[in-house]
Amino acid sequence: MRWLAVILAACLSWSVWALDLQQAKQQGLIGEQLNGLVGVVRGSGGVNAIASDINRKRLESYQDIARRTGTSLTVVQSRAGQLNVERTASGHYIQLADGSWRRK
Repeated sequence: MRWLAVILAACLSWSVWALDLQQAKQQGLIGEQLNGLVGVVRGSGGVNAIASDINRKRLESYQDIARRTGTSLTVVQSRAGQLNVERTASGHYIQLADGSWRRK
């Protein structure tokens, strides 16, 4: 019985790893935040890992833009966050200024 639980957990976590950003957004697992990063709306450790990887890549890009333009990282993230929220497809989640999530 214990091996069945292990196999089930492995299969469920594998399906989360198979997700890409768009699929995670479509399933309501990940949403856009005002700081230019993505956040976990609901999910497990696998969803957290996806969000962390995306955020790491975004932060690298934002830092590069800030260096090239002589702008602060905070300003770059804020502008990127506004654009990302504006571009978020209808039905996907965005995080409001108070930290709550809502479907766009």
